[in-house]
Amino acid sequence: MRAAASIARSGRLVYVIGPSGSGKDSIIAYARARLADDPDAPVFVRRHITRPAESGGEDHIPISPSDFEQACIAGRFALAWRGNGHGYGVETEIDLSLGAGRHAVLNGSRAYLPEAAARYPGLMPVLIRIDPAVLRERLAGRGRESAAEIEARVRRAMAFEQVAHRDLVEIANDGPLVEAGEAFLALLRSL
Repeated sequence: MRAAASIARSGRLVYVIGPSGSGKDSIIAYARARLADDPDAPVFVRRHITRPAESGGEDHIPISPSDFEQACIAGRFALAWRGNGHGYGVETEIDLSLGAGRHAVLNGSRAYLPEAAARYPGLMPVLIRIDPAVLRERLAGRGRESAAEIEARVRRAMAFEQVAHRDLVEIANDGPLVEAGEAFLALLRSL
């Protein structure tokens, strides 16, 4: 992988983080839909994830675990991490967009933030905060995890609540999607 300093960029990576169930995908989709006709809209990055396309959640590119490993070895990913039992990869094409001056929006990982920030020093992390009771309710509504898995996710979310970065922006998503969606949209328009 090329060193971060060797990659010329003028666009900014907006790195959306928060616990599973906090509404990251919904907020990103809200902004993408509102900016669909804007030629200056940021690039909304699709991740490669080692889970089936029909598993729900974000619009991702499904990849098998073995193909994910091969892509990592071959250097196809600018960013790659593992979490929640899956592999996540972002193709190096993101560097072309950023280098051309386009901002990019990515559903990232809180645990991987230090590595992503090292590769993209201008990165802006956007933390989606959520009340634990609201998170529990949303996770249960998805129907993807057992009660024990939901409680483990809520505990993990609360244990990982502190995120440190000089450019951190926080958006609360405890209410209607339009509130958090409009706050995120305003942030993107301000770049």
